[in-house]
Amino acid sequence: MRAVFALALVLAACAPRDEGDTARGQRLAQERCAGCHAVGRTGTSPRPTAPAFRDLHNRYPVDQLAEALAEGIVTGHPDMPEQSFSPEEVNALIAYLRSLER
Repeated sequence: MRAVFALALVLAACAPRDEGDTARGQRLAQERCAGCHAVGRTGTSPRPTAPAFRDLHNRYPVDQLAEALAEGIVTGHPDMPEQSFSPEEVNALIAYLRSLER
């Protein structure tokens, strides 16, 4: 069942997005991630070790982040709180991250 859910998330992340998803993703990034990460096209991250969202596509295939976003991002450092997102939020965040690649 977990594999089916992960596949559904990846397929949903690959589907074309409308501007509404991008805007929702930007809002989510601002609300839940901007305390540590630079979430826009410019600026530095408030935490120097937190990667800027505009650079994530250089580190990871953005579409492959869907499962981690849905299941909960847990990192090796204690400062980052565990974050998890609904499927709709995952789609919006992936759409926003894709928009930063351009």
